[in-house]
Amino acid sequence: MIPVPQRENRLMLPTAKPLLSTTAFAVSLLWSAASAQPAASSHIVTSQKLDWSTAAALASEAVRICAAQGYSVTATVVDTTGHEQAVIKGDTVPLQSLSVAYRKAYTAYSYGLAFNKNTTSELIAAGVTGPANGALNTIPEVLFVPGGVTLRRTSDHVILGGLGVSGAPGGDKDEACALHAVEKFRAQFQ
Repeated sequence: MIPVPQRENRLMLPTAKPLLSTTAFAVSLLWSAASAQPAASSHIVTSQKLDWSTAAALASEAVRICAAQGYSVTATVVDTTGHEQAVIKGDTVPLQSLSVAYRKAYTAYSYGLAFNKNTTSELIAAGVTGPANGALNTIPEVLFVPGGVTLRRTSDHVILGGLGVSGAPGGDKDEACALHAVEKFRAQFQ
């Protein structure tokens, strides 16, 4: 066994003490600076979105409107995180309508936010589908097909999410159902 010299241990203690003093000093400075901040300053971020019942009613209304025209569709509402908040599936829709409705809602929300457009049709008309090589179309959630509507607060147009509809024979019909549903509930987007 090799003895450890006492002197080595004593050398470590003096270097640790100034480090603790420096750390304590830095913490006290940070604490003082944080205390001096106005009370309104917060490190909490909040976002606005529809409540679950309005999201579900909106999706249900889009499915109902399309069903009245003889179209079985899926309607999806995404919130401001881009995640599904409500999904209503018609009785006889094909399986792919679930993912397509989500992708239309996601595209209407995320690209509506980025390019200030209200529908996926407006995004397409504005040429937002990306460069000629189709780079934006390679993002898995993005789908530049009519049928998505950007959801906005009525008072200041803050984006609350997106609604996507899929399953009618044509994206124009999907989008019409989505727009009618949004119009019916727009007053609740406060």
